[in-house]
Amino acid sequence: MFEGILQPGHLLLILFVALLVFGPKKLPELGKGLGEAIRGFKKALDEGERPAPLSPAPQKSEAEPAKNPQSDRG
Repeated sequence: MFEGILQPGHLLLILFVALLVFGPKKLPELGKGLGEAIRGFKKALDEGERPAPLSPAPQKSEAEPAKNPQSDRG
């Protein structure tokens, strides 16, 4: 039923239509953005597969008190 959907002729037609719709200046920007999105997605998948660290990062026991800027005025 779906044999040969992405034959070279079809791919050329899709590329030609994309060139007409987006123009020659916009296509490289779209390709770059798509490539960065795919890399980010793969990176997130790889980071998700890593095991969690054994010990959590040390946390501060007490937060610094907020300074009142009006008390500095004489």
